[in-house]
Amino acid sequence: MSTDAEAISPARQAISQARGVVVKIGSSALTSLVGGLDHGRLDVLADAIEARMRAGSDVVVVSSGAVGAGLAPLGLTSRPRDLATKQAAASVGQLALANAWGMSFARYGRTVGQVLLSADDFARREHHRNAQRTLDRLRSLGAIAIVNENDTVATEELRFGDNDRLAALVAHLVGADALVLLSDVDGLYDGDPRKGNANFISEVRRRADLDGVIAGAGGTLGTGGMASKLSAARLAADAGVPVLLAAATDAATALADGSVGTAFAARPNRLSARKFWLRHAADSRGTLQLDAGAVRAVAQRRSSLLAAGVTGSRGRFYAGDVVSLVGPDGAIVARGIVEYDSSELAGMLGRSTRELPADLRRPVVHADDLVKV
Repeated sequence: MSTDAEAISPARQAISQARGVVVKIGSSALTSLVGGLDHGRLDVLADAIEARMRAGSDVVVVSSGAVGAGLAPLGLTSRPRDLATKQAAASVGQLALANAWGMSFARYGRTVGQVLLSADDFARREHHRNAQRTLDRLRSLGAIAIVNENDTVATEELRFGDNDRLAALVAHLVGADALVLLSDVDGLYDGDPRKGNANFISEVRRRADLDGVIAGAGGTLGTGGMASKLSAARLAADAGVPVLLAAATDAATALADGSVGTAFAARPNRLSARKFWLRHAADSRGTLQLDAGAVRAVAQRRSSLLAAGVTGSRGRFYAGDVVSLVGPDGAIVARGIVEYDSSELAGMLGRSTRELPADLRRPVVHADDLVKV
């Protein structure tokens, strides 16, 4: 593992010089069970963000804390477990959270715009483009976008799971040059630092640097945890966005020069918006089972998927839907846009191109519409 701290690594340099930055702030950095929103801590974070903006960066804020902000006003003493109470707390907390950010940035004469997103806004291409246009326009007008999941309408089945993943998706959506994840942890460790014998990891340059890392779940107020932060960091880095994981108490330093926390290097070539959407955001409407030869063609040679290599399908889907491609062992190897309805494909499975009618000889999934998982 890479545990040696470096003053200026390529990843940290990229983060410190990034023109577009997405900053995600965890619930624990903004709220408490007893007092709800902590306006003092929020002001300190706004000060750090303002300093980065005055240095020339565009910043989008992904702010957790809506449910936590709604607990105290509703007389709740613990984070609710049932969906209806969570949504009730979010409906109260969203107002308080947006108002608090608005008042804090008003000290600098800045306008705040609230953007509530659901998983469906990323899964559907048209919604995806609308969200992108909204965020781009807010920034062009000089407003600061405060993004959060639309908890008041999200169901358990249609959730991001946590705002760390949402932040990674937003970073790609707006074409950000860096993602900064701020919470109550000061970086990545190979185990739980509260139990001792855990080593701090300063840099993650490749997947192998994460071998042996044990990441835990979320705390009292948040839904995330180190596991979600690690997953989001890998998602963003895979999309070509370097990531800094740091403590909210170190926000000023993190946003000034990126010299604290754990830095995740980005992959050299950034995924296109279409490929990123296919791999990480689009809903899969069905599954195609592939034989070993088709797996090699799709995953190694990046070839189109032909009917001869498909051994089975599951789910009801239509031409133009996104489907998952799985190998003989059931593991997902790729995702892609299918060319046929499931009913039409049923009679084509395992048949070579020359055995099919002329109008059914195009690929099941074209190479241009495939992305390896």
